[in-house]
Amino acid sequence: MTTIGETAPSKQADTREGNHRDNRSAGALLRSGAVFILLGLMLVGFAFAEPAFINIGNLMSILQAVSVVAILGAGVTVTLAVGGFDLSIGAIAASSVMAASYAMIVWQLDAFATVPLVLAFGAAIGLINAFLIVRLRVPDLLATLAIMFLLSGLQLIPTAGRSISAGLVLPDGSKAAGAYDPAFLLIGRYSFLGTLPVSVLLMGIVALVLYVLTERTRIGRLLFATGGNEVATRLAGASPARLKTLAYVISATLASLGGMVIAARVGRGDVSSGGSLLMDAVAAALIGFAVLNLRRPNVLGTLVGAVFVGVLLNGLTMLNAPYYTQDFVKGAVLVGALALTYGLGRNLDR
Repeated sequence: MTTIGETAPSKQADTREGNHRDNRSAGALLRSGAVFILLGLMLVGFAFAEPAFINIGNLMSILQAVSVVAILGAGVTVTLAVGGFDLSIGAIAASSVMAASYAMIVWQLDAFATVPLVLAFGAAIGLINAFLIVRLRVPDLLATLAIMFLLSGLQLIPTAGRSISAGLVLPDGSKAAGAYDPAFLLIGRYSFLGTLPVSVLLMGIVALVLYVLTERTRIGRLLFATGGNEVATRLAGASPARLKTLAYVISATLASLGGMVIAARVGRGDVSSGGSLLMDAVAAALIGFAVLNLRRPNVLGTLVGAVFVGVLLNGLTMLNAPYYTQDFVKGAVLVGALALTYGLGRNLDR
Protein backbone atom coordinates (compact mmCIF):
# COMPACT_ATOMS: atom_id res chain seq x y z
CA MET A 1 0.00 0.00 0.00
CA THR A 2 1.29 3.46 -0.96
CA THR A 3 1.66 5.94 1.89
CA ILE A 4 1.51 9.73 1.84
CA GLY A 5 5.20 9.89 2.67
CA GLU A 6 6.04 7.82 -0.38
CA THR A 7 3.80 9.79 -2.77
CA ALA A 8 5.07 13.29 -1.95
CA PRO A 9 8.71 12.74 -3.03
CA SER A 10 7.45 11.14 -6.25
CA LYS A 11 5.33 14.18 -7.07
CA GLN A 12 8.24 16.50 -6.30
CA ALA A 13 10.49 14.49 -8.61
CA ASP A 14 7.88 14.66 -11.36
CA THR A 15 7.59 18.41 -10.87
CA ARG A 16 11.37 18.87 -11.07
CA GLU A 17 11.52 16.74 -14.20
CA GLY A 18 8.69 18.75 -15.74
CA ASN A 19 10.46 22.02 -14.94
CA HIS A 20 13.68 20.63 -16.42
CA ARG A 21 11.87 19.71 -19.63
CA ASP A 22 10.33 23.19 -19.77
CA ASN A 23 13.78 24.75 -19.33
CA ARG A 24 15.19 22.59 -22.09
CA SER A 25 12.31 23.53 -24.39
CA ALA A 26 12.84 27.21 -23.61
CA GLY A 27 16.58 26.85 -24.25
CA ALA A 28 16.02 25.13 -27.59
CA LEU A 29 13.48 27.77 -28.61
CA LEU A 30 15.81 30.59 -27.63
CA ARG A 31 18.75 29.09 -29.48
CA SER A 32 16.67 28.49 -32.60
CA GLY A 33 15.22 31.97 -32.70
CA ALA A 34 17.92 34.19 -31.19
CA VAL A 35 19.01 35.72 -34.51
CA PHE A 36 15.40 36.17 -35.64
CA ILE A 37 14.49 37.77 -32.31
CA LEU A 38 17.33 40.27 -32.58
CA LEU A 39 16.53 40.91 -36.25
CA GLY A 40 12.91 41.63 -35.36
CA LEU A 41 13.93 43.94 -32.52
CA MET A 42 16.25 45.84 -34.87
CA LEU A 43 13.51 46.24 -37.49
CA VAL A 44 11.06 47.55 -34.90
CA GLY A 45 13.64 49.81 -33.25
CA PHE A 46 14.91 51.35 -36.49
CA ALA A 47 11.36 51.79 -37.83
CA PHE A 48 10.35 53.58 -34.63
CA ALA A 49 13.42 55.83 -34.68
CA GLU A 50 13.20 56.54 -38.43
CA PRO A 51 9.85 55.73 -40.11
CA ALA A 52 11.45 55.90 -43.58
CA PHE A 53 13.47 52.82 -42.69
CA ILE A 54 10.50 50.49 -43.14
CA ASN A 55 9.34 51.62 -46.61
CA ILE A 56 9.63 49.11 -49.43
CA GLY A 57 12.25 51.12 -51.31
CA ASN A 58 14.65 51.11 -48.37
CA LEU A 59 14.05 47.45 -47.60
CA MET A 60 14.87 46.56 -51.22
CA SER A 61 17.98 48.71 -51.03
CA ILE A 62 19.06 46.67 -47.98
CA LEU A 63 18.56 43.42 -49.88
CA GLN A 64 20.40 44.84 -52.88
CA ALA A 65 23.28 45.92 -50.66
CA VAL A 66 23.62 42.48 -49.06
CA SER A 67 23.07 40.48 -52.25
CA VAL A 68 26.77 40.23 -53.09
CA VAL A 69 27.72 39.32 -49.51
CA ALA A 70 25.01 36.64 -49.45
CA ILE A 71 26.16 35.18 -52.79
CA LEU A 72 29.78 35.02 -51.63
CA GLY A 73 28.71 33.74 -48.22
CA ALA A 74 26.79 30.91 -49.88
CA GLY A 75 30.02 29.86 -51.57
CA VAL A 76 31.88 29.95 -48.25
CA THR A 77 29.11 27.81 -46.74
CA VAL A 78 29.72 25.05 -49.29
CA THR A 79 33.46 24.97 -48.53
CA LEU A 80 32.71 24.89 -44.79
CA ALA A 81 30.45 21.90 -45.42
CA VAL A 82 33.42 19.86 -46.72
CA GLY A 83 35.56 20.92 -43.77
CA GLY A 84 37.43 23.60 -45.71
CA PHE A 85 37.60 27.36 -45.86
CA ASP A 86 38.00 29.76 -48.78
CA LEU A 87 39.91 32.96 -48.03
CA SER A 88 40.21 33.88 -51.70
CA ILE A 89 36.59 34.82 -52.39
CA GLY A 90 37.09 38.56 -51.85
CA ALA A 91 40.07 38.63 -54.20
CA ILE A 92 38.19 36.53 -56.78
CA ALA A 93 35.26 38.94 -56.67
CA ALA A 94 37.56 41.96 -57.02
CA SER A 95 39.46 40.30 -59.88
CA SER A 96 36.15 39.50 -61.57
CA VAL A 97 35.20 43.18 -61.40
CA MET A 98 38.43 44.02 -63.19
CA ALA A 99 38.11 41.10 -65.62
CA ALA A 100 34.58 42.05 -66.65
CA SER A 101 35.59 45.69 -67.10
CA TYR A 102 38.71 44.76 -69.10
CA ALA A 103 36.73 42.40 -71.34
CA MET A 104 34.20 45.07 -72.29
CA ILE A 105 36.34 48.22 -72.33
CA VAL A 106 39.63 46.87 -73.72
CA TRP A 107 38.55 43.75 -75.66
CA GLN A 108 35.19 45.33 -76.59
CA LEU A 109 33.16 42.20 -75.79
CA ASP A 110 29.42 42.35 -75.16
CA ALA A 111 27.57 41.11 -72.09
CA PHE A 112 26.79 37.71 -73.61
CA ALA A 113 30.50 36.99 -74.06
CA THR A 114 31.67 38.67 -70.85
CA VAL A 115 29.40 36.88 -68.39
CA PRO A 116 30.40 33.28 -69.30
CA LEU A 117 34.04 34.37 -69.63
CA VAL A 118 34.16 35.78 -66.10
CA LEU A 119 32.27 32.81 -64.65
CA ALA A 120 34.77 30.51 -66.35
CA PHE A 121 37.57 32.59 -64.82
CA GLY A 122 36.08 32.03 -61.36
CA ALA A 123 35.64 28.30 -61.96
CA ALA A 124 39.29 28.07 -63.09
CA ILE A 125 40.45 29.72 -59.86
CA GLY A 126 38.31 27.24 -57.93
CA LEU A 127 40.03 24.38 -59.74
CA ILE A 128 43.44 25.83 -58.84
CA ASN A 129 42.37 26.08 -55.19
CA ALA A 130 41.16 22.49 -55.29
CA PHE A 131 44.39 21.29 -56.94
CA LEU A 132 46.48 22.88 -54.21
CA ILE A 133 44.28 21.56 -51.41
CA VAL A 134 43.26 18.13 -52.71
CA ARG A 135 46.23 17.03 -54.82
CA LEU A 136 49.17 18.87 -53.26
CA ARG A 137 47.75 18.60 -49.72
CA VAL A 138 48.31 22.29 -48.95
CA PRO A 139 46.17 23.32 -45.94
CA ASP A 140 43.08 25.13 -47.20
CA LEU A 141 43.76 28.36 -45.30
CA LEU A 142 47.30 28.59 -46.69
CA ALA A 143 46.31 27.66 -50.24
CA THR A 144 43.44 30.13 -50.50
CA LEU A 145 45.47 32.82 -48.73
CA ALA A 146 48.21 32.41 -51.35
CA ILE A 147 45.65 32.66 -54.17
CA MET A 148 44.18 35.75 -52.51
CA PHE A 149 47.54 37.53 -52.60
CA LEU A 150 48.22 36.29 -56.12
CA LEU A 151 44.95 37.65 -57.48
CA SER A 152 45.23 40.91 -55.55
CA GLY A 153 48.45 41.64 -57.41
CA LEU A 154 47.50 40.08 -60.74
CA GLN A 155 44.42 42.24 -61.21
CA LEU A 156 46.58 45.39 -61.15
CA ILE A 157 49.12 44.33 -63.78
CA PRO A 158 47.14 44.75 -67.07
CA THR A 159 46.29 48.38 -66.29
CA ALA A 160 49.42 49.31 -64.30
CA GLY A 161 47.35 49.67 -61.14
CA ARG A 162 44.69 51.99 -62.59
CA SER A 163 40.94 51.54 -62.39
CA ILE A 164 39.20 50.61 -65.64
CA SER A 165 36.70 52.97 -67.24
CA ALA A 166 35.85 54.20 -70.72
CA GLY A 167 38.84 55.91 -72.38
CA LEU A 168 41.38 54.03 -70.23
CA VAL A 169 44.98 54.74 -71.24
CA LEU A 170 46.78 51.42 -71.46
CA PRO A 171 50.42 50.86 -70.40
CA ASP A 172 51.55 51.02 -74.07
CA GLY A 173 50.04 54.49 -74.43
CA SER A 174 47.02 53.49 -76.51
CA LYS A 175 43.48 54.32 -75.44
CA ALA A 176 40.79 51.69 -74.89
CA ALA A 177 37.90 52.15 -77.31
CA GLY A 178 35.26 49.98 -75.63
CA ALA A 179 32.52 50.76 -73.13
CA TYR A 180 30.26 48.93 -70.72
CA ASP A 181 27.50 47.02 -72.48
CA PRO A 182 24.11 48.45 -71.35
CA ALA A 183 22.79 44.87 -71.14
CA PHE A 184 25.53 44.06 -68.62
CA LEU A 185 24.69 47.10 -66.49
CA LEU A 186 21.15 45.77 -66.08
CA ILE A 187 22.54 43.08 -63.76
CA GLY A 188 23.35 45.69 -61.13
CA ARG A 189 20.88 48.47 -61.91
CA TYR A 190 17.61 47.08 -63.27
CA SER A 191 14.60 46.36 -61.07
CA PHE A 192 11.61 44.26 -62.11
CA LEU A 193 8.40 46.33 -61.92
CA GLY A 194 10.57 49.08 -60.49
CA THR A 195 10.79 47.20 -57.18
CA LEU A 196 12.76 43.93 -57.29
CA PRO A 197 16.44 44.45 -58.24
CA VAL A 198 18.05 41.84 -60.48
CA SER A 199 20.81 41.33 -57.91
CA VAL A 200 18.24 40.41 -55.25
CA LEU A 201 16.66 37.95 -57.66
CA LEU A 202 20.08 36.41 -58.33
CA MET A 203 20.67 36.14 -54.57
CA GLY A 204 17.35 34.33 -54.17
CA ILE A 205 18.09 31.93 -57.04
CA VAL A 206 21.57 31.13 -55.69
CA ALA A 207 20.18 30.55 -52.19
CA LEU A 208 17.37 28.33 -53.47
CA VAL A 209 19.60 26.22 -55.73
CA LEU A 210 22.25 25.71 -53.07
CA TYR A 211 19.65 24.99 -50.40
CA VAL A 212 18.18 22.23 -52.55
CA LEU A 213 21.66 20.94 -53.42
CA THR A 214 22.95 20.83 -49.85
CA GLU A 215 19.80 19.89 -47.95
CA ARG A 216 17.73 17.79 -50.34
CA THR A 217 20.14 15.80 -52.51
CA ARG A 218 22.58 12.95 -52.09
CA ILE A 219 25.42 15.23 -53.18
CA GLY A 220 24.58 17.59 -50.33
CA ARG A 221 24.63 14.76 -47.81
CA LEU A 222 27.97 13.62 -49.17
CA LEU A 223 29.38 17.16 -48.93
CA PHE A 224 28.59 17.26 -45.22
CA ALA A 225 29.82 13.69 -44.81
CA THR A 226 33.14 14.71 -46.36
CA GLY A 227 33.51 17.48 -43.80
CA GLY A 228 32.66 15.09 -40.97
CA ASN A 229 34.40 11.85 -41.93
CA GLU A 230 36.16 11.29 -45.25
CA VAL A 231 36.54 7.56 -44.59
CA ALA A 232 32.78 7.18 -44.24
CA THR A 233 32.35 9.11 -47.48
CA ARG A 234 34.63 6.69 -49.30
CA LEU A 235 32.78 3.73 -47.82
CA ALA A 236 29.57 5.27 -49.17
CA GLY A 237 31.07 5.01 -52.65
CA ALA A 238 31.86 8.71 -53.13
CA SER A 239 35.13 10.52 -53.78
CA PRO A 240 36.05 13.14 -51.15
CA ALA A 241 38.54 14.66 -53.62
CA ARG A 242 35.82 15.27 -56.21
CA LEU A 243 33.41 16.62 -53.61
CA LYS A 244 36.01 19.07 -52.30
CA THR A 245 36.82 20.11 -55.85
CA LEU A 246 33.12 20.73 -56.48
CA ALA A 247 32.86 22.83 -53.32
CA TYR A 248 35.78 25.11 -54.23
CA VAL A 249 34.62 25.50 -57.83
CA ILE A 250 31.14 26.50 -56.61
CA SER A 251 32.65 28.97 -54.13
CA ALA A 252 34.92 30.63 -56.69
CA THR A 253 32.23 30.75 -59.39
CA LEU A 254 29.80 32.43 -57.01
CA ALA A 255 32.53 34.91 -56.06
CA SER A 256 32.89 35.77 -59.76
CA LEU A 257 29.12 36.22 -60.01
CA GLY A 258 29.25 38.59 -57.04
CA GLY A 259 32.08 40.51 -58.71
CA MET A 260 30.02 40.98 -61.86
CA VAL A 261 27.11 42.32 -59.82
CA ILE A 262 29.48 44.91 -58.32
CA ALA A 263 30.90 45.82 -61.74
CA ALA A 264 27.40 46.24 -63.18
CA ARG A 265 26.37 48.38 -60.22
CA VAL A 266 29.30 50.83 -60.27
CA GLY A 267 29.97 50.78 -64.02
CA ARG A 268 33.74 50.67 -63.77
CA GLY A 269 36.60 48.43 -62.73
CA ASP A 270 37.57 49.88 -59.38
CA VAL A 271 40.86 48.56 -58.01
CA SER A 272 39.58 49.02 -54.44
CA SER A 273 36.41 46.96 -54.93
CA GLY A 274 35.92 43.89 -52.79
CA GLY A 275 37.94 45.15 -49.84
CA SER A 276 35.48 44.12 -47.12
CA LEU A 277 33.69 41.33 -48.96
CA LEU A 278 35.71 38.51 -47.43
CA MET A 279 35.02 39.38 -43.79
CA ASP A 280 31.36 40.23 -44.41
CA ALA A 281 30.76 36.98 -46.30
CA VAL A 282 32.54 34.92 -43.64
CA ALA A 283 30.53 36.69 -40.92
CA ALA A 284 27.28 35.88 -42.71
CA ALA A 285 28.27 32.22 -43.11
CA LEU A 286 29.28 31.87 -39.46
CA ILE A 287 26.16 33.63 -38.18
CA GLY A 288 24.30 31.00 -40.17
CA PHE A 289 25.49 28.37 -37.69
CA ALA A 290 23.25 30.00 -35.07
CA VAL A 291 20.12 30.17 -37.21
CA LEU A 292 17.50 27.59 -36.20
CA ASN A 293 20.10 26.07 -33.87
CA LEU A 294 21.56 23.98 -36.70
CA ARG A 295 25.16 24.59 -35.56
CA ARG A 296 26.53 23.70 -38.97
CA PRO A 297 27.00 25.45 -42.32
CA ASN A 298 23.66 26.09 -44.01
CA VAL A 299 22.65 28.33 -46.88
CA LEU A 300 19.43 29.59 -45.26
CA GLY A 301 21.38 30.68 -42.19
CA THR A 302 23.97 32.44 -44.35
CA LEU A 303 21.22 34.39 -46.12
CA VAL A 304 19.69 35.39 -42.78
CA GLY A 305 23.14 36.37 -41.49
CA ALA A 306 23.77 38.62 -44.49
CA VAL A 307 20.37 40.30 -44.07
CA PHE A 308 21.01 40.67 -40.33
CA VAL A 309 24.23 42.60 -40.94
CA GLY A 310 22.67 44.62 -43.78
CA VAL A 311 19.71 45.72 -41.66
CA LEU A 312 22.03 46.76 -38.85
CA LEU A 313 24.34 48.84 -41.06
CA ASN A 314 21.47 50.45 -42.98
CA GLY A 315 19.68 51.39 -39.77
CA LEU A 316 22.81 52.90 -38.27
CA THR A 317 23.40 54.89 -41.46
CA MET A 318 19.85 56.25 -41.48
CA LEU A 319 20.28 57.29 -37.85
CA ASN A 320 23.46 59.17 -38.85
CA ALA A 321 25.65 57.04 -36.61
CA PRO A 322 29.33 57.98 -37.11
CA TYR A 323 30.99 55.59 -39.56
CA TYR A 324 33.77 54.81 -37.08
CA THR A 325 31.26 53.38 -34.58
CA GLN A 326 29.47 51.08 -36.99
CA ASP A 327 31.94 48.20 -36.86
CA PHE A 328 31.89 48.33 -33.06
CA VAL A 329 28.08 48.24 -32.92
CA LYS A 330 27.98 45.46 -35.53
CA GLY A 331 30.44 43.42 -33.49
CA ALA A 332 28.54 44.02 -30.26
CA VAL A 333 25.23 42.91 -31.74
CA LEU A 334 26.79 39.83 -33.33
CA VAL A 335 28.40 38.89 -30.03
CA GLY A 336 25.01 39.24 -28.37
CA ALA A 337 23.31 37.02 -30.95
CA LEU A 338 25.94 34.30 -30.64
CA ALA A 339 25.97 34.54 -26.85
CA LEU A 340 22.20 34.01 -26.78
CA THR A 341 22.53 31.04 -29.09
CA TYR A 342 25.51 29.25 -27.59
CA GLY A 343 25.58 30.54 -24.01
CA LEU A 344 22.24 31.43 -22.46
CA GLY A 345 20.32 28.89 -24.50
CA ARG A 346 22.70 26.13 -23.42
CA ASN A 347 22.39 27.14 -19.77
CA LEU A 348 18.62 26.81 -19.96
CA ASP A 349 19.09 23.21 -21.12
CA ARG A 350 20.63 22.25 -17.78
